[in-house]
Amino acid sequence: METTGIKTFFNEAGEIANFTARFFREAFRKGFEFNEFLRQCFYIGNKSFALVAITAFIMGLVITIQSRPTLVEFGAEAWLPKMVSLSLVREISPVITALICAGKIGSGIGAELGSMKVTEQIDAMEVSGTNPYKYLVVTRVYATTFMIPILAILADAVSLYGGYLGTNIRGNVSWNLYWHQVFDVMTYSDLNPAVIKTFFFGFAIGIVGCYKGYTSRKGTEGVGRSANSAVVVASLLVFIIDLIAVQITDIFGLI
Repeated sequence: METTGIKTFFNEAGEIANFTARFFREAFRKGFEFNEFLRQCFYIGNKSFALVAITAFIMGLVITIQSRPTLVEFGAEAWLPKMVSLSLVREISPVITALICAGKIGSGIGAELGSMKVTEQIDAMEVSGTNPYKYLVVTRVYATTFMIPILAILADAVSLYGGYLGTNIRGNVSWNLYWHQVFDVMTYSDLNPAVIKTFFFGFAIGIVGCYKGYTSRKGTEGVGRSANSAVVVASLLVFIIDLIAVQITDIFGLI
């Protein structure tokens, strides 16, 4: 039983690798579907921003409130804006944004392509002479890779505003002083690695969602499985990529 599970894992890993290799072959050929790319950017960015913003605001507010008692105990209350801002920008906002997108966008792509697969719409596109992989997969992967970093940057701003409100619940820090402390401690070496890794988050979410939907089987039951497994695998990849990114930035002294 255990051997079968390991074999299944490696088989799927190989299939995802082949699917990714096909993406790179198709991505740079002529005939890019720009209108579909823009439609997917709107769907991914505009439709996800409200959920990302609300979550980021709550995270900034809660982390600030929870961190305050510990800093007060050590007489370091003045460090609250600096500590919270670094935590949010470096790690919390990018990862939380990616996880939200893995749940919302990954499952949506998996379900959409899965339903097209089981109803033979993808086969019909192939028969009609359209390249379904280029139209359906390449545009969605490009859109997730492009939009998730933007959502993460917006989440940084919203979470920092939540941190400002959290700081003033029991304290009295002016607007100008708060932002001065935030930007005084923050450098490009804090922001750049956090933004760069979100491109990989977006790529992984797009590839996994498209793969699960594009290879969906067993009718409507398979569509549900594709959506569910897309969320699980994409979320796991987000954590793995984040771990690798932290190790790389630590080795090269970027943090």
